[in-house]
Amino acid sequence: MSTDLDLSADIGGFFKELVGEALRGRGVEATEATRAYVSGLLADYAKPGALTRDALDRPVTLLLAEARESSGRERFERLRALGDGTLYVCGFFSDHLATRGVALDYVTSIGAQAYDGAASMLRQSGWGNSPSSAPDVFGELAAHFRSFVELIESIADRLVATSASQSPSSVLKLYERWLKHGSSEIAASLGSHGLVPLRGGGGVH
Repeated sequence: MSTDLDLSADIGGFFKELVGEALRGRGVEATEATRAYVSGLLADYAKPGALTRDALDRPVTLLLAEARESSGRERFERLRALGDGTLYVCGFFSDHLATRGVALDYVTSIGAQAYDGAASMLRQSGWGNSPSSAPDVFGELAAHFRSFVELIESIADRLVATSASQSPSSVLKLYERWLKHGSSEIAASLGSHGLVPLRGGGGVH
């Protein structure tokens, strides 16, 4: 994905702003701790060298099984990494999953289970802050996993719309993405090119 994003700038602040705007736009409630976590996750994956497309290079069921078979902090890190990778890939590359014949609902259920496992470990272990006072970020992500996938998907749509050029092929890709996601961000970008996308076989005008 090509964008005008300057990765040498405050990437964390950039995604914090995007996450906040997306939450307000979609009417999704999230604690400050979870907002910060999701913003940090997006910033980490956006940095050069991040293993974005390799996040789910192996079957998710195998990754979940391996995480559950491990113990201690290794188990926690495996569960957290699986939750992070699933959340990011489902949000940014759901089309890639569909091309591979992988059901999005299935992958999101694995991601939710991974985060739920990480949350349970934190509650039981008391690492860092006491379980009663620590924000239950992973529990929140597990309980509302699909909502956060859709949130990240809307951010991806905005980045794609912002980076689109005036070429016919670029506009066609925008329209194809709008057909799949129906996002207001993509529709607005198509409108800036003088096109109004319509559902129900209406095409564009």
